[in-house]
Amino acid sequence: MPWAYPTVLCFATKRCTQMKKHTMIYLKGMGYHATDFIPCEVCQSKAVDIHHIEARGMGGSKKADHIDNLMALCRWCHNEYGDVPKKKAWLKEVHQGNLILRNK
Repeated sequence: MPWAYPTVLCFATKRCTQMKKHTMIYLKGMGYHATDFIPCEVCQSKAVDIHHIEARGMGGSKKADHIDNLMALCRWCHNEYGDVPKKKAWLKEVHQGNLILRNK
């Protein structure tokens, strides 16, 4: 029986939160479990955001919630690179390399 990804995460504080659709797509696409350490794809520290490389609300594609468009970032990298147009091509390149490494 295949393993199913949880849609609700519960923390030690007994606070539960609904997992966002794009987060579930990222975890499955990169082969992570919700409880795994997820590294920032740029600096390897703990990721806290799943970033849409092509933003959903800024002219992004209708397929914004696709693994090719999602990358895990720490808060610093998300703030520093996330919505910087000059960094978009570089983020795509970094993410494509990480996709290849994770899915070998």
